[in-house]
Amino acid sequence: MLQLVNISKQFPGVKALDGVSFEVQPGEIHALCGENGAGKSTLLNILTGNLQPNGGTINLNGKPIMISGPAHATELGLAIVYQQLSLVDGLSVAENIFANRQPHNRWGMVNYRALNEAARSLLQQLNLTSIRPETPVSRLSPGQKQMVEIAKALSQNPDILLLDEPTASITERETQTLFQLIRQLKAAGKAIVYISHRLNEIFAIADRVSVLKDGRYQGTWRVSDITSDQLIRHMVGRDIINTYTTSSATDEVLLAVENLSGFGFDEISFQLHRGEILGLAGLVGAGRTEIARTIFGADRAHSGTIELNGTIINVEHPADAIKLGIGYLPEERKTLGIFADRSVADNLLATDPPTNKTGWYDADAGRTLAEEYRKALTIRTPTITERIANLSGGNQQKVVLARWLRTNPDVLIVDEPTHGVDVGAKAEIYDLLRQVAEQGKGVLLISSELPELLALSDRILVIREGRLSGELSGSEATEEQIMALATH
Repeated sequence: MLQLVNISKQFPGVKALDGVSFEVQPGEIHALCGENGAGKSTLLNILTGNLQPNGGTINLNGKPIMISGPAHATELGLAIVYQQLSLVDGLSVAENIFANRQPHNRWGMVNYRALNEAARSLLQQLNLTSIRPETPVSRLSPGQKQMVEIAKALSQNPDILLLDEPTASITERETQTLFQLIRQLKAAGKAIVYISHRLNEIFAIADRVSVLKDGRYQGTWRVSDITSDQLIRHMVGRDIINTYTTSSATDEVLLAVENLSGFGFDEISFQLHRGEILGLAGLVGAGRTEIARTIFGADRAHSGTIELNGTIINVEHPADAIKLGIGYLPEERKTLGIFADRSVADNLLATDPPTNKTGWYDADAGRTLAEEYRKALTIRTPTITERIANLSGGNQQKVVLARWLRTNPDVLIVDEPTHGVDVGAKAEIYDLLRQVAEQGKGVLLISSELPELLALSDRILVIREGRLSGELSGSEATEEQIMALATH
């Protein structure tokens, strides 16, 4: 159905794709794997007409095609679910799903009754009855936005569906709904190209898997003929060694939250000790992010107290939190984590730019510092002056993490720190978080990936519907115990 022949794409200083060739058959779920920066998203952007290749041929149903833009891709039967959401916050769910394709009445005006009814029917098909077509997208959780993005792609009734990290922000239940839909599309003879860093998903749903490394094609295998370790080796060129260190947690209380209530949560109490990684588990929408934002001063607390090093603190703004030694890596990297049009160096130094004796910004010191962190965190970028928007998602995440490490916080809150990050970079981020704990800091880890929580956490708190439903020892907890507390 789809054949790529020697596709190449060059950006300034980077060869993103170098002679990539593979094919996708009708009725096939074809996974595409590789580290961040391997060229996967670039390839999808070429297939949707957002980018034009510098060389190579795309064949659709045996005929060579030139995809001139996204509208042309839709006409050809290609639809994409982007890793970075393409929704407009100011529009409703229905307006986003049928953007540029709204039903009109005889006077040429948008027929909102028909529009909302069509969206409602589609949302019911996706088991998304809790999302109303009239709701502004700005009011949805990241997971709900992701499901609307999927609904938008499916509304086009595509022959080929391209999915770029579709489960990064959604719950386990929503993931199973998505898998059921994908299998229905496969049974109807559609082709699905599925990008994910979650290897367990690839082995659960894909028929074949192709691997890219540094923009080059490494090969295609039937999923039944390859192991997880072999796949990782093809992706990163080495074995990933998970180093499980002993706990650095002490008895000294670093952060104490007492009866804290705010938007989306009530009467939350817990203590974070020096040297501890404290996991915060729960379903999407349970209130975990809201708790983190309130501690960081991004949202206002309704009641309760926050103590840091034994002193009650009043955090009215993130600037207060930063001065007090609290850092926060947000869940929404694209909108809350990066300054997309600024350089890697500007992003890295944003919270604590170096100054000279007169108090002005010291550009030389800034370049030196940025270069040091680039090397220390193996951030893949042509130069530190490159726009951060041109980096892959995983490398953007490393820049945001480097920004907070640079401020040397006492408490580091990390919300979905490996969202859209490949297995190699994931292991590096795990090591960095462990190093922060070893230095006597406290890490509050919010993650929807249960294996991640179990691998890193000394203790795990489970939040359900805005309240603390239980606490588990990290060393003894199981995925089943966490899910039981999160759902019952």
